[in-house]
Amino acid sequence: MSDASESVSSVRSAGMGSHGERIGQLGAGAPEPVRPRRGDGMTSPAAYRVSHLDALEAESVFVFREVVAELERPVLLFSGGKDSIVMLRLAEKAFAPARIPFPVMHVDTGQNFPEVLDYRDRRVTELGLHLVVASVPEALESGLVQEPADGVRNRIQTPVLLEAVEKYRFDALFGGARRDEEKARAKERVFSFRDDFGQWDPKNQRPELWSLYNGRHHPGESIRIFPLSNWTELDVWHYIAREKIALPSIYYAHQREVVERDGMLYAVNEFISPRAGEKPFVEQVRYRTVGDASCTAAVRSAADTVELVIEEVAATRITERGATRGDDRVSEAAMEDRKREGYF
Repeated sequence: MSDASESVSSVRSAGMGSHGERIGQLGAGAPEPVRPRRGDGMTSPAAYRVSHLDALEAESVFVFREVVAELERPVLLFSGGKDSIVMLRLAEKAFAPARIPFPVMHVDTGQNFPEVLDYRDRRVTELGLHLVVASVPEALESGLVQEPADGVRNRIQTPVLLEAVEKYRFDALFGGARRDEEKARAKERVFSFRDDFGQWDPKNQRPELWSLYNGRHHPGESIRIFPLSNWTELDVWHYIAREKIALPSIYYAHQREVVERDGMLYAVNEFISPRAGEKPFVEQVRYRTVGDASCTAAVRSAADTVELVIEEVAATRITERGATRGDDRVSEAAMEDRKREGYF
């Protein structure tokens, strides 16, 4: 019996969705698991090979199903960013043909890109999901948090998130963090234990030998779940292409008015105004990651299709957060400090 071989398909250019989202498309011949062949009772090991994306998908689907089986009140953190969009697609596959059996939650700082919010609302409506919005503006009005001096609200998301977790008694929170994003996130387990204050201690995590996950916890404690832990940015884009997943248009190259600040290109908008000595200019850019419009920078790019984005990501040697997130530059351990306080 000859070894089975996988055909590698070429990625075609992305099209435009009906609401202005860009859709990743893959040409015919997308790789599928090779089926065992019937013969004389012996099966070649090659007959069980699956593609890299299929293996990652299967692992993530298993994590979703394991959480629903083990824990009582899960929720998926959904911001409209590419990682949470991929998570939502994986959750669809995990429970199809039934609906996704948990709500989605967005910690809304009030400083979002409008394209991303529009996408979030449409996707939730399409899937018939319950959307929980944990509002930072409402928390500012109630006095739970105070407006930061620099106007960047990312850091004050944590108390708002923890209040929502307590209010709705969520015991498992799916997040889209990946280990390749940032060195603090590389320390994470797939099941990340948090104490009853929502705090993360990297020394107090459970072993995950043979993909066995321990979701036991006391009332008030919770588990943060990261189904994309073993994915890379390039894996995410290949999956977007294969699944033809629509994304907010800002993930693809477009013209935008920006200012250059600290070596990064920030869009001029209601949250960012030119400072003394800064001159706005129009540049062709795209966003590698989508956070608040107040602290997320774009990168110069001509990648206006999923094929070109994949080529661009494959050639880069700096993570998307390192290249575009000003809030991570507060200190060398900025992300780890925030995670210890209860942030994702």
